[in-house]
Amino acid sequence: MPYVLISTQIRMEVGPTMVGDEHSDPNLMNYLGATKRNMLGNHFWEYYVHDAPRIVLDKLEKCGYRVISMTGVGQTLVWCLHKESVNNSAFLPAQDAL
Repeated sequence: MPYVLISTQIRMEVGPTMVGDEHSDPNLMNYLGATKRNMLGNHFWEYYVHDAPRIVLDKLEKCGYRVISMTGVGQTLVWCLHKESVNNSAFLPAQDAL
């Protein structure tokens, strides 16, 4: 999985930090120490850790992920990270001209 979204609400200094959804890589979630949960009223599962986002970002950097964007949405902060892979680094094959 080359992309990861993490987010936190209200206070970014203390966590918790949402680190994945139900389709996230279980090995990566295990490395982050994430717990899978379903909040009352939500129809989806999410992974979270009690760590502050800075700790999560440090761990993801050690795995080869890099922040490519960050934004604030209301009282939520969201980071998008990407990990370059061998398959992603190859150029697309040439297209035939019409």
